Amino acid sequence: DMLWFMPITPISKVDRKGVLGSYYAVADYTAVNPEFGTIDDWKALVQKAHDLGLKVITDWVPNHTGADNRWMTSNPDFFVKGKDGKFAFAFDWSDTRDLNYWNPILKDSMLTAMKFWLTETKIDGFRCDVAPEVPRSFWQHAIAELKKIKPDIFMLGEGDVAWLHDAGFHAS
Repeated sequence: DMLWFMPITPISKVDRKGVLGSYYAVADYTAVNPEFGTIDDWKALVQKAHDLGLKVITDWVPNHTGADNRWMTSNPDFFVKGKDGKFAFAFDWSDTRDLNYWNPILKDSMLTAMKFWLTETKIDGFRCDVAPEVPRSFWQHAIAELKKIKPDIFMLGEGDVAWLHDAGFHAS
């Protein structure tokens, strides 16, 4: 009764891995990847799914962005920097840059982007990538705020820590 879409946001081009890049290297949190069509195409798809009695969730990537996300220019303080002063990334995810959840404006901006998808496109929830890497306090606040818009929102947290459920996730 639910359709789960991989990230539909545009993929960053800087440090892209392979020809296609990773859908988890987000270039813009409030845009649709042009490979998939337009925002109006997405809205029509969501409406058709709802007409068929299906709910729609999409993958959300809150822990990191792509290496050329627009926030890197507009808000460089949204990102973790290494000892060398360069934007940091985890593991071998060299096509991404880690977000700094100590920054309250970042938290507000991430929540605003999530609200955009609920209000503008009427999706029913999110599957949150590497959810335990984002602070529990963010999830507690964000999920409570998202429920004010959509009380029956479905939240799936990728991770295996018990606190995800305490923070408001329905499944992990």
